[in-house]
Amino acid sequence: MTTSTTPDLRAHFSMLFATALHEVAPQLADTNIVLEKPRQAQHGDYACNLALQLAKQLRAKPRDIALKLVAALPDSPYLEKAEVAGAGFINLFLKRSYKQQVINHILQAGDGYGTSGLGQKKKVQIEFVSANPTGPLHVGHGRGAAFGASLANVLSVAGFDVSREYYVNDAGRQMDILALSTWLRYLELSGVAVPFPPNAYQGGYVRDMARQVLAAHGKRYVRDAAEIVAGAPDVATDPEAHLDALIAKAKTLLGADYGYVHGFALNEQLADCRADLTEFGVTFDGWFSEHSLYDSGMVERAVRRLAQRGHLYVQDGAKWFRSSRFGDEKDRVVQRENGQYTYFASDIAYHLNKFERGFDLVIDVWGADHHGYIARVKGALEALGLNSTQLTVALVQFAVLYRNGQKVPMSTRAGEFVTLRELRQEAGNDAARFFYVLRKSDQHLDFDLDLAKSRSNENPVYYIQYAHARVCSVHEQWGGDPASLWDVDPALLASEHELALLARLMEYPDVVEDAARELAPHLVAFYLRELAAEFHGYYNATRILVDEEPVKLARIALITAARQVLHNGLALLGVSAPERM
Repeated sequence: MTTSTTPDLRAHFSMLFATALHEVAPQLADTNIVLEKPRQAQHGDYACNLALQLAKQLRAKPRDIALKLVAALPDSPYLEKAEVAGAGFINLFLKRSYKQQVINHILQAGDGYGTSGLGQKKKVQIEFVSANPTGPLHVGHGRGAAFGASLANVLSVAGFDVSREYYVNDAGRQMDILALSTWLRYLELSGVAVPFPPNAYQGGYVRDMARQVLAAHGKRYVRDAAEIVAGAPDVATDPEAHLDALIAKAKTLLGADYGYVHGFALNEQLADCRADLTEFGVTFDGWFSEHSLYDSGMVERAVRRLAQRGHLYVQDGAKWFRSSRFGDEKDRVVQRENGQYTYFASDIAYHLNKFERGFDLVIDVWGADHHGYIARVKGALEALGLNSTQLTVALVQFAVLYRNGQKVPMSTRAGEFVTLRELRQEAGNDAARFFYVLRKSDQHLDFDLDLAKSRSNENPVYYIQYAHARVCSVHEQWGGDPASLWDVDPALLASEHELALLARLMEYPDVVEDAARELAPHLVAFYLRELAAEFHGYYNATRILVDEEPVKLARIALITAARQVLHNGLALLGVSAPERM
């Protein structure tokens, strides 16, 4: 049995084509060589369009160029044949003996099958979720959580040194609104009637926090209702100004006690968020406080650095960043005329802090509605003298939840939303994690709750997990020693179904690398669904536990390899691989 590691076939065949290219067209030797997986098995295991790329420069027919490239390809221990197809595609077919050896590679590597050195240990920071701690996480936040966690896992397996971070928005107006909302509900429970603003936080969790404050501190924070609303603009005419006036009055009337109410609300929601995510299998290496940027002087330092580099100007008493010079649609305020810094200023400071921590690549996972924010943040990095190409922003569309075919309304302020915790309790962690990454992150996602809960082949999570459980069931019936599978004769696996399953198992390392390069964990989800289909097709068409011992062991080894790859892929997505269903 071979003890070699799985070769990087893409790199190997790219090198072969580079050698052939140097012979056929040495003047074009730097042409990028791309190898893809054909959609149909009859088109081989890899396809290359190099001849089509060269046609214009060489002024020749792509098919003629392809024939010359094929003739110039060096010998390969893995290649059965290379064929020219269509207008000039080159299809590569692997040797059957090599495909059969993939079982040994998988069984030896175990949980490590699919790992690679693609990332070269480069330091990568992924910042994701980062929802304002103003209420429970809802199903919209869940998609960013599942995507970010899965992407971090994929990058780690692909050889990157990954750091996961949650940016805590603990400074600014939204937290003040939550503190005010909690205080007003506290006053209500204390018998003080202050009209509750319609644009404050309405959820039941606010009342729960108010009850805790009342139970712990009694009437300590009660103030006169008339004094609270005195001078506030009419709520019907200007609801936001009315809200700001109440916040200002709360700070004045409570004095130092306002800090307690604010901190209590923040810590309660942050603790709930952390617990919810941990239960969802999403953990972070660091929780970074926005407030710390102000306390450390980081915001002031970032703005001063922009000014020193000539990228700020003053207008109407405010300081503006010339972001229009860097591709933004207009310039942006970083410090208001009253001296207060804007959200944008703290975002600039946060990204400066990330780069000063020495990351080679910074990935921000944002909601798709923040698309317009990318140019100004990248522009700020350039203005600070940093390399903005080291920042990548992955956009995530919010998921829309459907129950019984009906769209479920979502509004955090109004308190009308399904929490992530409720979704997990109803559909289960596995279904939630998988469904969230079943589409490309920037594509619209309809989360069909009824499908996610179903135990049918139409439910992709069930379908994939059932494949894993089926192999476990065969092992239980067999009752043999798994170590004996290391010495099977893979040449006995020669049927159409077996070769198709072997070919699919070989694809996994490439899928993981593609998912890492493209920041696309959905590719792993797609692959697992295809692998499960390949496995179920083989299982339904083939008797595994036959009387002939060598054949039986070879087939068990094959499905055991499939089980290992299913397990590895599901682990990347944070989904369990059950042994029984």
